[in-house]
Amino acid sequence: MGDPRWHGRGYLPHFDSSGAVQHIAYHLADSISQDAVERLHSEIVFLPNSQRDAESRKRLEAWIDSGHGSCVLRDRVAAGIVQASFLNFDRQRYRLLAWVVMPNHVHVLIEPIHGWTAGKIVATWKKFTARLINEHLTAHGQKPLHPFWHREYWDRFMRDQRHFQQTMAYIHNNPVKAGLAASPEQWPWSSAFPRNAEHQFGKRKSAILANGVPSM
Repeated sequence: MGDPRWHGRGYLPHFDSSGAVQHIAYHLADSISQDAVERLHSEIVFLPNSQRDAESRKRLEAWIDSGHGSCVLRDRVAAGIVQASFLNFDRQRYRLLAWVVMPNHVHVLIEPIHGWTAGKIVATWKKFTARLINEHLTAHGQKPLHPFWHREYWDRFMRDQRHFQQTMAYIHNNPVKAGLAASPEQWPWSSAFPRNAEHQFGKRKSAILANGVPSM
């Protein structure tokens, strides 16, 4: 599990460990307002501590899945930039295992390697994609987003093989649940899309074929 540690700097706790398989999700800054966050917390503040984090996560996911905000990741170029950011450092900073790019948020399943942690990886994804997508929006006469991504992200480390398989199914079925595709294989911004398994970067093939299922 590397050197695991919990930390937090916002409304969610984070588990950082190089070597732990983690499900990471983050969303556009305008997909949830501060008022909505405060209202959510006021509704769960009286729950026991053991239930509060899970309920907070559940409600945040439901809110974001409902498609609030500008949803600029509907743009094919923007979605492609985010997808490329996941693939770019596969097998250098992490083993990439699954992902989906939704209109206002993303899910990705990785195993950080070589001392990289989820926090550092997410920060590089956000910085790279925010700059390129805002440049794309400006070039096409659209207003750039500042800030682009919400400063937070949420993550879960995989407890065992069953948890891993359930999480992968959840990620791949996100577009189906949202009514964006009839099946996971039809959504082009996902590891379930058949042609995405053949992406090549240098001499290395994507982890979808090469990395397989991690042992836990």
